[in-house]
Amino acid sequence: MTSLLLGVVGAALLVAGPIMIARGVTGRRTIRAELADQKIVFPDEGGELPAGLARYAGVRVTTGTQAQAFADLIGQHVAQATAGRTYSQVVDEWQATGRSDERLARLRQTAFMGQTLRGSLLGAYQAWQITTLVIGLGALLAATGLGFLTLAAT
Repeated sequence: MTSLLLGVVGAALLVAGPIMIARGVTGRRTIRAELADQKIVFPDEGGELPAGLARYAGVRVTTGTQAQAFADLIGQHVAQATAGRTYSQVVDEWQATGRSDERLARLRQTAFMGQTLRGSLLGAYQAWQITTLVIGLGALLAATGLGFLTLAAT
């Protein structure tokens, strides 16, 4: 009875593992295609990239890791533009002027667009990380299934 149970569980895991791997790979392809369609490119070396991002100079964003790096770049630019203030802090200042300060209105729009783009890129990075997890768990399930089938056969 134990051999039968190990065999059934092993077979189920051996089937589930490759399905998870395939879904993870498909997810990665989708993320790559979506990022590539956006045609996001890091500035060239003369574009004043921070030292930690210099390796990405002129590189097109097509992976989750690159999306995270570009999100960091946007975050730095937004922080420079807003003098370190958040979107909500800029809005509070703008509202305190009776919504009449054009400079703060433009800064509010810059902060909003920057944070929105940053959030979208971080979402792509998180999805990329999930595909890594799904692929890894799929491999683990397949290996576990194979182990169970081996135990069932002995």
